Amino acid sequence: MYASTRKKTALNAVVFLYRQFLNIGLGNLDFDRTSKGRRLPVVFTHEEAMSVIANMRGHHKLLASLMYGAGLRVMEAVRLRVQDVDFGHRCIFVREAKGDKWRRTLLPKSLVAPLQAQIDLALAVHQRDLEEGFGEVYLPYALAKKYPGAACSPGWQYVFPAPERSTDPRAEVIRRHHLREQQVRRAVAKALAEAGIRKKASCHTFRHSFATNLLAGGTDVRNIQELLDHNDVGTTMIYTHVIGVHKRGVLSARWIELSDIQSLLGLAERGRCCSALLARLSMAV
Repeated sequence: MYASTRKKTALNAVVFLYRQFLNIGLGNLDFDRTSKGRRLPVVFTHEEAMSVIANMRGHHKLLASLMYGAGLRVMEAVRLRVQDVDFGHRCIFVREAKGDKWRRTLLPKSLVAPLQAQIDLALAVHQRDLEEGFGEVYLPYALAKKYPGAACSPGWQYVFPAPERSTDPRAEVIRRHHLREQQVRRAVAKALAEAGIRKKASCHTFRHSFATNLLAGGTDVRNIQELLDHNDVGTTMIYTHVIGVHKRGVLSARWIELSDIQSLLGLAERGRCCSALLARLSMAV
């Protein structure tokens, strides 16, 4: 048996061969397509997430806090630019996200001061680069040609600049890029080990935990879908299966306390126990 992704890749290769090289139309292919089974994402409890963040330092800690508090992907977090942070409206604009889409998400109040300090640090680094004859940053969509001075403007600078300048292979220009996402992944993996968390977790687990916390707190699924930028609300609905049945009021008989059983017995002896309580008692004992 082969994985569904491998089968889809093989099918696409065959279709590409026939259409592009053999010039033969395949028409409608009548066969049963494979699909992945539903898998629930791994999430942190609030205590677990905070323990991981507590074991991190510096900008890595702030990046993890943004992933948990704003639902950012790791690449979205490291690509943040100064102009993407709106302190007045307490929100973050995510540009060039997955699928080349833009969205607006939350900026937690607890991260306002640390993020402002990080921006001040990034602009200080940018000022030093300008004094040394550098200071340009990469601009998407050929904006560097349309706005020649924008590459050196403070608003386009990365919030989390790389520690060293490097040569951009696309233009052969020495620039300061953003922090590499692999460094953040390694820092999170190290913090997970130090916190003693044995879940199969990663940077993306903070994003899943952001969604489940909102859902458990009563936030509407449609609002969560917008914050996470899911195309289909069904993708967001998967988090309803993650928050746990106990969050939805379902209680296992094994969780009934001894005092509850004793009170039920007392009610039954006095003849004031309804049939529902008797059924619950029979399950508990």
